[in-house]
Amino acid sequence: MESGCAVRIATCVLVTLAVGAVSAQQDVFAQDMVKTHIGHVTTAFNGTPNGQGLLSTAMAEAKIAAQHAALAMKSEGNLDGMKLHAGHVIHAIDPTVEMKGPGLNYGAKRAAQGVAQHIELAAKAPGASKNVMTHSMHVATSAGNVVKWSDDVLAAAGDVRASTDAKVAAGHVARLNTLTQQLASGVDADKNGQIGWQAGEGGLQQADMHMNLLLKGEGQ
Repeated sequence: MESGCAVRIATCVLVTLAVGAVSAQQDVFAQDMVKTHIGHVTTAFNGTPNGQGLLSTAMAEAKIAAQHAALAMKSEGNLDGMKLHAGHVIHAIDPTVEMKGPGLNYGAKRAAQGVAQHIELAAKAPGASKNVMTHSMHVATSAGNVVKWSDDVLAAAGDVRASTDAKVAAGHVARLNTLTQQLASGVDADKNGQIGWQAGEGGLQQADMHMNLLLKGEGQ
């Protein structure tokens, strides 16, 4: 009888240890998934220029777009010059629309979409901390704004290229310049004197700020 009890106890101990080991492995896997998706946003992602993170790619492409919108502003009165730089803006935003230009051949819109997608996947992964879930929403919202504004940029640049009059084109260029700048800086949509991460406000700078807050919280 005592021998049978001992066998049952030993079996229960082994089962408990096995269940604990499986649970520990699942926890490690869950944490790895969170880190993987965060890494796609911040550090490296397959297919980006030099394999860099999606957020830095979006910021680099948005910077190129803003630079060429500014050059289009300087070309006021020169219809061909405005159209040339409008095309360069399009290339930096979405190279599937304009395949040639000074951009990185990835596109700010695509990169921002990737930021939103992967930070949301990090938040949804089992084991994601409250810190990740909170700041991921902020990052994803700001990145989503950039995706929407990218379409507005493409429309404004398209209007420039469709213009047959330099004065008309100049009006579209002014709008293009404003839109490309807000991809990075965001916009004070509610006129309260500051730019938050909220829908319609946050840009890539706000996404980057909340990504840094997320990373800082995870390191504590």
